[in-house]
Amino acid sequence: MDNDEARRFASRWEADWNSGDLDRILALYADDVVFESPNIAQWFGDPTGEVRGKQALREYWSAGLARRPGLQFSVVEVRVAVGTIVLDYVTEPGGPRVAEVLKLRDGLVVSGCGCYPIAEAGSAAAPRSEPEGEEPAQ
Repeated sequence: MDNDEARRFASRWEADWNSGDLDRILALYADDVVFESPNIAQWFGDPTGEVRGKQALREYWSAGLARRPGLQFSVVEVRVAVGTIVLDYVTEPGGPRVAEVLKLRDGLVVSGCGCYPIAEAGSAAAPRSEPEGEEPAQ
């Protein structure tokens, strides 16, 4: 992936998420996608923190969007490697920066993870379960 491809992908990812249209968001992901996030473990009681397949990802993100209607993403930095893109974003001004690490194949995300800041007390700053101030369903 070159820098121009990475910029285009990041712009589309941000626009798709900000549309709130789950079908549009999921169009960026392969049918066999694997995604992990501390929210998966927290919301679904799955200690692996992982979902497999586009339908499972749909269910997870549907729950997240229901928790945060009107959620808006702002990509603040894009990093690229061979076949991988890292999107740093915030969902509110001054909010925590989250990194989305996405591995692509044939232009679609095949695996990814949402990476959250570590809390000052030394524990993972996983998103809170209440809607206000909660991090996105990533």
